[in-house]
Amino acid sequence: MPGGAPYSCACSKISVVIKYMHDVEGSEGAAMAISLKDPLDLLPGVGPARARALERLGLRTAEDLLGWFPRSYEDRTRAYSIRQAPEDESVCVAAMVAEAPRISRIRRGLDVTKVLAVDESASIVLVFFNQSYVKNTLRPGVEYIFYGKVEGSGLARQMTNPSFERSDRQRFTGCIFPVYPLTAGLTGRFLADLVRRVLDSCAIPGTLTPRMLEEYKLVPASVAYRNIHFPDSFEALEEARRRLVFEEFFFLTLGMALLRTRRDNGGFVCEQTNYGAFLAGIPFSLTSAQTRVLSEIASDLARGRPLNRLVQGDVGSGKTVVAAAAAYMACKSGYQSAMMAPTELLAQQHYKSLSSLLTPMGLRLGLLTGSMKVSEKKEVYDALAAGELDFLIGTHALLSGPVAFRNLGLVVVDEQHRFGVLQRSALTAKGTAERSPHLLVMSATPIPRTLSLIVYGDLDVSVIDELPPGRIPVKTYVVGEDKRARLYDFIRRLTSEGRQVYVVCPMVEESTGEESVSSMADLKAASEYAATLRSEVFPNLRIGVVHGKMKAADKEKVMADFSCGNLDVLVSTTVIELGMDVANAALMVVENAERFGLSQLHQLRGRVGRSDRQSYCVLVTDSKNPESLNRLKVLTATTDGFKIAEEDLRLRGPGDFIGSRQHGLPRLRVADLAMDTRVLLQAKDAADALLKEDPLLSAAAHRPLFERVKSMFIENPDIFN
Repeated sequence: MPGGAPYSCACSKISVVIKYMHDVEGSEGAAMAISLKDPLDLLPGVGPARARALERLGLRTAEDLLGWFPRSYEDRTRAYSIRQAPEDESVCVAAMVAEAPRISRIRRGLDVTKVLAVDESASIVLVFFNQSYVKNTLRPGVEYIFYGKVEGSGLARQMTNPSFERSDRQRFTGCIFPVYPLTAGLTGRFLADLVRRVLDSCAIPGTLTPRMLEEYKLVPASVAYRNIHFPDSFEALEEARRRLVFEEFFFLTLGMALLRTRRDNGGFVCEQTNYGAFLAGIPFSLTSAQTRVLSEIASDLARGRPLNRLVQGDVGSGKTVVAAAAAYMACKSGYQSAMMAPTELLAQQHYKSLSSLLTPMGLRLGLLTGSMKVSEKKEVYDALAAGELDFLIGTHALLSGPVAFRNLGLVVVDEQHRFGVLQRSALTAKGTAERSPHLLVMSATPIPRTLSLIVYGDLDVSVIDELPPGRIPVKTYVVGEDKRARLYDFIRRLTSEGRQVYVVCPMVEESTGEESVSSMADLKAASEYAATLRSEVFPNLRIGVVHGKMKAADKEKVMADFSCGNLDVLVSTTVIELGMDVANAALMVVENAERFGLSQLHQLRGRVGRSDRQSYCVLVTDSKNPESLNRLKVLTATTDGFKIAEEDLRLRGPGDFIGSRQHGLPRLRVADLAMDTRVLLQAKDAADALLKEDPLLSAAAHRPLFERVKSMFIENPDIFN
């Protein structure tokens, strides 16, 4: 692999020379100029302006830079003569500059530099736009390697804005070249050169044991980092990537397992886990799936270590009643319970439905949300601290300082994908210092098994895979714009029968940016579309609109009006994806449906079909793309959320499931949760084997592993203390 010699001039700027860093994978480094923790402005060429540009990318130290992986690669090993170079393909051409470059100024702000170069086969014109420095860089009679697309044929060959370097000083041609994410003030070549300097000057300590390397056929860390940036071959690149993917999954799995282990100490024992009286007091029978999950929860509550369980169930599967039973058992055992919901509307709905179930059984329930008056909140705080409330339902307000429980024994988190590891920890911290409360997490978003190993690695998992009897499956259709008149007639018919309709749009307002007008002009904007429906299509219907830019109080009021039957049609963005439970809603219309993920569409569909009457979901699209249409037709073929989730993961990746950083989970820099399943399972096996040997990573030999785990959870490393 082409590579430059270490930069000796760096040594004069570094005050401390590190002799070597021992690599636990069996390699040792020689005397090094810099360490991984040194700031980048110690390197030659990194002045204040470039340091600020690097800072914008989050690059402060040599270690940060080595972790700034290329987003793609250019194959600069393909070399041709001028005559044989294929047209419109990026290749390398060795040619001598035949005459001095000529600059032409086309207009203000635009100049063109042209250079004639030749080899033994032909000549080529090199064209550079707004790169006047080329005039003093390219010298007649000197041979250079030019990389770019060759256009034209015969005697009219041309390259536009090629990269180049002297053929006797090759560093960035004749190789597989990394392409990095950039920002203003940085070039790809500068960043590549900086990475190469760090690779040549730093020892890279390994983090995996020699046994792991051998068992899973992984390359050492030093080899992996060099080949992820400057691969010897595409095979070497794949080996490097596999090693780094394994490492990411390995440490993430360790972290989630440690979270689970640290919650296993000092749990409350619920003496009263006989829930027969609860079942006798509710006006319906549980499904076999609900009964199975409730039995698992009761067993957890009675065993003396904290319950940490996720209950996954499709929309309408009956998770809330399972949570009610858990709160009942906690109360009868002398403990308080708390439930955190992601929206005020959902918190209010839970308070209403849980009160109807639990108040007749003697439980005292309270509600706490951000919009309540100060005096109302104080009443709740006082009653809670005095032990006069058994079950408090609320939003993020439950995390606020004044919330103090007298004896918190159970925490229920609803719609888990809206919260994260850190928020779960914050709420469970409301328990006593000696004992952690039990944690029950409920999610209506089915998560594929492999993904749940990461997202919910700190929890046991139960699945309610059965709907209550009497629920009629929602009929789902994919239609084009040519069916819009029929769709509007259908809405008129349903509303004339007293039923209600959701209309969901993918954005709030029309884009005004020039570049996106053509691609987004046909999108239905919630506020504008609602105005059109009111004035032109349904002047006799009561139409409301909610979108993400509205104030929370205004949004809640509109959704409450719809819930109470004061609106016929609710036009909305995906803010109604959760939190709306309106049995009278008969139709879900999703505009521009091709822009949504399958799991998101499935969640939207779950807003209807909540009664014993037939309900419908219509996915409207003007897309002619066969792939998009086939993807949408998955919704018409199944109502199984787990099948839909697996397909969504395969097609779109994990973004719809875990979001950007919502969970408090580390950002995966290399691994792809959709594509790297096999490596994930191998890394989990390795992590499980290590934890079986040393559950807390407390052995001296494993202390570096524990510190690495903490560094991955950089936003809150104290979570492991």
